Amino acid sequence: MKKALFLILFLASSLGFSQSVTDYKYAIVPSKFEFLREKDQYRLNTLTKMFMEKYGFITYFDTDILPSEVAESNCNKVYVDVLDKGNLFSTKLLVVVKDCKNTVLFTSLEGKSKEKEYRVSYNQALREAFNSFDKLAIKKKEDENIKPVEMVYTNEIKSTIQITLFAQQIENGFQIVDTTPKVIMKIYTTSNPSCFIAFKGNSQGVLVNKDNQWFFEYFNNSKVVSEKMEIKFN
Repeated sequence: MKKALFLILFLASSLGFSQSVTDYKYAIVPSKFEFLREKDQYRLNTLTKMFMEKYGFITYFDTDILPSEVAESNCNKVYVDVLDKGNLFSTKLLVVVKDCKNTVLFTSLEGKSKEKEYRVSYNQALREAFNSFDKLAIKKKEDENIKPVEMVYTNEIKSTIQITLFAQQIENGFQIVDTTPKVIMKIYTTSNPSCFIAFKGNSQGVLVNKDNQWFFEYFNNSKVVSEKMEIKFN
């Protein structure tokens, strides 16, 4: 009976953690983790910020100048930390998410790597730890009503590709990701709702709407390339 009660309480608390994390829109990542000697050493802080953005949070470093909407309260965002649990034989990292009262809202599973080079092992371990966020990301997409995007476009060798993508909100725009999830494109709002500043691969240009059809336009060897993109928000 005691074991059953403990299990029920454990499951209830776990579900509560997941629910509370998805209530937040913003996340703060430290510019330096305590177990490292330098700011953004091995680019772990940048990678953590990118992962939080991938999972649907508008994310800032703790050294950034914050917009007033974010800065007006310490309790309108979550605080992300990475802990080193490794030893001489392997690298082990945990990602911990807390609220403004220092309450732990979510702790990832342990990410591990046995690579000897720190730059590689920390990167691998962090990526594995963030796999724990997959279920949270699905829940957050449901909460924010982020819907799949069916996107058809013609690439540089004129072949047609059709894949299902997701639109994730980032600061001043959206990033379009596949189910890997890999960022396919980033678009940023302008004063014209029919025009976005767009980044796709190594190309930078604009995504413009002409007669209800989207085009990604950019320069290639001093020539303007117009790439037709059929984007639907279902």
